[in-house]
Amino acid sequence: MATVTTGAARAASPPPRPDGPDRPVRVLSFSQRLSRWDLRLSPYLYISPFFLMFAVVGLFPIVYTAVISFMDWDQIRRTGEFVGFDQYLWILGQDKFWIALRNTFSIFLLSSVPQLALALFIAVMLDKHIRARTFWRMSALLPYVVAPVAVGLIFNALFADQSGQINAWLSAIGIGAIPWHVEPFWSHVAIATMVNYRWTGYNALILLAAMQAIPRDYYEAATVDGAGTFRQFLSITLPSLKPTLIFVIITSTIGGLQIFDEPRMFDQVGRGGSAGQWLTITLYLYDIGWGEWNFGRAAAMAWLLFLIILAIGLINLLVTQRLVRDEGGRGPALTRAEKRALARRARKERAR
Repeated sequence: MATVTTGAARAASPPPRPDGPDRPVRVLSFSQRLSRWDLRLSPYLYISPFFLMFAVVGLFPIVYTAVISFMDWDQIRRTGEFVGFDQYLWILGQDKFWIALRNTFSIFLLSSVPQLALALFIAVMLDKHIRARTFWRMSALLPYVVAPVAVGLIFNALFADQSGQINAWLSAIGIGAIPWHVEPFWSHVAIATMVNYRWTGYNALILLAAMQAIPRDYYEAATVDGAGTFRQFLSITLPSLKPTLIFVIITSTIGGLQIFDEPRMFDQVGRGGSAGQWLTITLYLYDIGWGEWNFGRAAAMAWLLFLIILAIGLINLLVTQRLVRDEGGRGPALTRAEKRALARRARKERAR
C-alpha cells in the first residue's frame, strides 16, 4: 500500500544532504583545546615579563617624575605643593642650565660623530678576510667590558694637567702642555675621548653584524661591473646598513645627551669643574636632586632633557633617512649588480 506524504511532513523532514549520510560532530578533547589556547596565548605570556618589569621600574617612575615636576616636593615627608610650571621656568632662567646644555651638546658632537665614523671604518676592516678575525672582533669589545669608573680614573690620570702622560708626550714633541681641566673645549675633548674609547668597539660590532647579512653576490657582481671598493661601499654597504645606522645613531644620541659617568669621574670632586667647564645636564640634575634635595626641580629638568633627546633623535632620524636612501642613494653600479646577482641565482636554480 503506497503512502502519501503530505506537504507538512515533507517540510518537517530534513532535506537529504548532498555529501552523503550525516557525519558525527567532532568533539575536541581537553588536551586539544589546551593546545589551541597555548598556541594563541603563549606569545603574550613569553613577552609579558618584560612589560610587567617595565611597568614597575620604568612606567611608574616616569609618571611619578612627571607628577612631582609640577610640585614643590618634600622627599622626606613625601608631600608637596602644586606650583604648576614654576619649576620649569626656574630651570630655564638659570645661567647654569644653559652652560650645562652647551657642554652637553659639545661633548655629544665631539664624541658621537668621530665615534660613528671610526666604528664604521673598524666594521669594514673586520668584515675583510683577515687572519685571526675572531680575536680582533673580540678585542674590539674589550673597552666596553671595562667598568666606567675604572675608565674614568685611568683617563683622569692620563689627562692630568701637571703630571699627566698626555701632556708629557706633547711636551716631548715640542707642543706645550694643555690645560685639560681648565679650558672648557679641551676638557670636552678629554671626556669625548673617554666616551669614544668605551663605545666605538661596541657600535663597530653592531655594524659588523649588519654587514655580515648583506648578500655577497652584490659585491661579486659589482666587481665584475668594474666598481671599486669605495664605490661598492657607497652603493651597496651604506644603503644596506640604513636600518642599523639609524639604530646606532639614535642610541648614540640618547647615550651622548645622558652622559654622566665620564664627566663625573673627570676630577675628584665630580661637580663639573670649578667654573662648570664640563658640567652636563645630568650632572646638574644630580646636584639639584641629591645636592640641594630639590626633587621637584630635578624632575622638571629630567623631563626637559627627555624633550631635548626626543627632538634631537627625530632630527637625526630625518637626516639619516635623507642621507642614506633605499633607492635615491644607490648609484647605477648597484642596479647592475642587483640584476647580475639575480641572473646568477636564476642560472643556479636552473642548473639544479
